[in-house]
Amino acid sequence: MVLLLMTALAGGAGGACRFLVDTALTRGGRTRLPVGTLTVNVSACLLLGLLTGYALAHGYAGGLPEVAGVGFLGGYSTFGTASVEAVRLLRAGSRGVALVYAWGMLLLGLLASALGLLVGGLLP
Repeated sequence: MVLLLMTALAGGAGGACRFLVDTALTRGGRTRLPVGTLTVNVSACLLLGLLTGYALAHGYAGGLPEVAGVGFLGGYSTFGTASVEAVRLLRAGSRGVALVYAWGMLLLGLLASALGLLVGGLLP
């Protein structure tokens, strides 16, 4: 029960961090590309890769890594918002921007995850 409560609290903190990062990056709205969501999701992939790589290399299972990964980073990242933003761009006639956004986020997320796993496994 304590683990569930800690995960829920971490999820709320992650959501609050997402709001702050997204708001800071999109203030002014100079571009059609949703830079805030892109940054949040790619950084979440990197951080989850680091956490997972470190946990796997050092034999951690359960507890803090799960709270941070499932709770905080689960609340921080947002696949649903990214999908809605891509569809919104398509509906607005920005087909090229939508495709770059959707595929770019997927590619950058995969690369960030791979880098995180690699570096996380090398940390002492």
